[in-house]
Amino acid sequence: MREAVRRHGSKLTRVVVQSGTQPRLEALARYALDHGVTVERAGRPVLDRLSQGGTHQGALAWAPELELTPFGQLLTQDNLLAIALDGIQDPQNFGAVVRSAVALGSAAVIWGEHASAPLTPATFRASAGAVEHATLCRVPSLHGALGEAMTAGVQIVGLDARAPTQLSSVDLTGPTVLVIGNEHEGMKRAVRRACTLTAHLVPPGPVESLNASVAAAVSLYEARVQRLKSST
Repeated sequence: MREAVRRHGSKLTRVVVQSGTQPRLEALARYALDHGVTVERAGRPVLDRLSQGGTHQGALAWAPELELTPFGQLLTQDNLLAIALDGIQDPQNFGAVVRSAVALGSAAVIWGEHASAPLTPATFRASAGAVEHATLCRVPSLHGALGEAMTAGVQIVGLDARAPTQLSSVDLTGPTVLVIGNEHEGMKRAVRRACTLTAHLVPPGPVESLNASVAAAVSLYEARVQRLKSST
């Protein structure tokens, strides 16, 4: 909740903190008050009821609806860096990818509106608050959006453990979208066809592929390092 307070401040319509003497919750309440947020106190049964069965850690906040960035707006960015998720259905993976995207170069996260993990409380928790700072873009058709991006001059790099090219040898300093496939099946055929090229992260080993969120972090780090070097 701290990130929601930092991001929205007094725009939060309601904040409820569990009453008691837990230092962590007391610090959170003071942080909210310092940002102009009115804090309500309530017992745990009240928070359990307000969360409607969801998991909470002694605090609840009602924040403005997350803003989604139009895809066309992303394409106007000369230094575009984005992660496209093709059928990532695990909310833990989705949230972890969002956290990496925010931490490593403020990359955008793009996903199709079908067959993908929704933006649920589980996704928010997995992002550890990063979702409040993320550039999020949901598109009707992922392969259609990638085709549009390629036409606009954006490089589309699909991550594939069997690809002959290693990602570190690909120039990621220009407008780039990195595509990560489903946890079990990889990229769909139509999405693969929309890629400019495919690349692997590490040489083949005992484990064939990396977890989607790990692959996102590694690939974004590679792009971040390349871009920092090119700017010096």
